[in-house]
Amino acid sequence: MFEIAGLSLLAFTLSYLGVIGLRRWAERRQILDIPGERSSHTRPTPRGGGVAIVIICLIGLLIAWLLNPTWSLSTIITYLCIATFIATISWLDDLYSLSNRVRLTAHSLAGILSVWGLGYWHSVYLPIWGELDLSWLGVPVTFLWIVGLTNAYNFMDGIDGIAGGQGVVAGLGWSISGLMSNDLLIASQGMMLAASCLGFLGHNWPPAHIFMGDVGSAFLGYTFAILPIIALQHDSRMALVGILVVWPFVFDTFFTFFRRLRDGENVFKAHRSHLYQRLVIAGFTHRFVSLLYISLSLMGVILSLIWTQNIISSSLLVSLAMLLLCVGLWSFVKYQERLKAMKEGC
Repeated sequence: MFEIAGLSLLAFTLSYLGVIGLRRWAERRQILDIPGERSSHTRPTPRGGGVAIVIICLIGLLIAWLLNPTWSLSTIITYLCIATFIATISWLDDLYSLSNRVRLTAHSLAGILSVWGLGYWHSVYLPIWGELDLSWLGVPVTFLWIVGLTNAYNFMDGIDGIAGGQGVVAGLGWSISGLMSNDLLIASQGMMLAASCLGFLGHNWPPAHIFMGDVGSAFLGYTFAILPIIALQHDSRMALVGILVVWPFVFDTFFTFFRRLRDGENVFKAHRSHLYQRLVIAGFTHRFVSLLYISLSLMGVILSLIWTQNIISSSLLVSLAMLLLCVGLWSFVKYQERLKAMKEGC
């Protein structure tokens, strides 16, 4: 426990100071995010602050493993190599704006290598349904989960503070789950993710002085997709935990994707129709929307703890609560849009 606390404090400090250096470097090299038609910011802002999160979490995990080698060496090496690959491709994207095809190919390759090297969901335990045997379907499901969340996290990094805030909450959720299941490496990685994201938030909270960039968002998405796959080896409930701690990002992304698909839109074309973006367009500040999504994520963490601690009727409670949260978020967005339309019509 003291080792985890020490690593977390070090991660926060190095992240906060490291982002200062990255910001100055990006400004000198003119690595800036220039506002465009679909941007949510209004002035050129340095990007690439997520490099600090990547370096700290990868090196920190290696140190934690040396102190508590509970995962196999092959698991550590596979994760470190693929996460580095994801971060490198994403950093190149920040620098040179790679095409969607190149990014998707890289993410797909990472998904294939992850399933091959880290395993896949053979079965998952879900509320009400109980144990669900996936058999060979576990391979494509796990692949889609990895590629989907890697991209979803990237899509959701569109306003100040939202991606870093989600990283803090999800990291804390995984740290608590790791401690309760006596998996010190899960707990350590969760705390380092939370601490490094918190250090980054010191510069990214509205109004942001630097953006995370694809290097940070893709890395976080990939890591939060991989943690439940590794944890599932010991507890089949961890698949749901992995979804609950990032559920606002998962719901917003997939709801928007299928809504655009239904409406015949080009789902690969950049847009500003995510639920969080629609709230900003409706007149809410970045700070309010980010705090809203952080609060929703905290509710997901609480539900994950209720689920794993086998509280009476937890299956029904988690199922109903998630349904209400999803419908509630969508209804709130629709209501605010109608309210704005009424005001503009007056």
